[in-house]
Amino acid sequence: LPMEQMEVLAELVARVRGRRRVLEEWGFGAKVGKGGGVAALMSGPPGTGKTMAAGLLAKELGLDLYQVDLSKIVSKYIGETEQQLAAVFDEADSLFGKRTEVKSSNDRYANLETNYLLQRLEAFTGVCLLTTNHEQAIDEAFRRRLALHVRLPMPDEAQRAALWQAMLPARAAVAGPIDAGDLARRFVMSGGYIKNAVLRAAYLAADEGGAISMALLRRAGQAEQEAMGRVVAA
Repeated sequence: LPMEQMEVLAELVARVRGRRRVLEEWGFGAKVGKGGGVAALMSGPPGTGKTMAAGLLAKELGLDLYQVDLSKIVSKYIGETEQQLAAVFDEADSLFGKRTEVKSSNDRYANLETNYLLQRLEAFTGVCLLTTNHEQAIDEAFRRRLALHVRLPMPDEAQRAALWQAMLPARAAVAGPIDAGDLARRFVMSGGYIKNAVLRAAYLAADEGGAISMALLRRAGQAEQEAMGRVVAA
């Protein structure tokens, strides 16, 4: 990640580790009010590492990471969403969307769910990491309750080259030199898609009984970009 984002993640770790000293020993808890938890938002395009960053933060802090399955929380039945809320949240795209003008009963109940989530977030004493691909859709009331906002950008060319190179394991069968710089220039993709492309090339190579080559990596990279809706010259 760029240094700016690394510094924000380091601050998030510092907030969690220093909560007792700051809130209890230094008396800031009386100023902050109820809760005392740490809530942060991670936003960025798909594949930029939001979920991976959450996992690495949990590892750094020695905490378990619980990821909410939205399909088991958001319900079409009135009131059931609230009943199914867990104490820890991970995905924010659907749960923390902007409240809408009430034009129907569905709008009214959607806003009730958002208000309930706001109450839960205020009272939550743990670490809550919210992730979204659409930060502009996040309700302003949630933004005010967030300690930090980490924006994970699309990697630049140098970062993409490093990602292509890093995804090749030392034990992988590789045919000839791999020009990671060329792959980075050809394919403007996030780390998640680069990972998919390298793995795709590896399976193609294994099926052919050969090794991972530049030709296969270019073929896999083009397939991934086409899957994203982008067409590039081979």
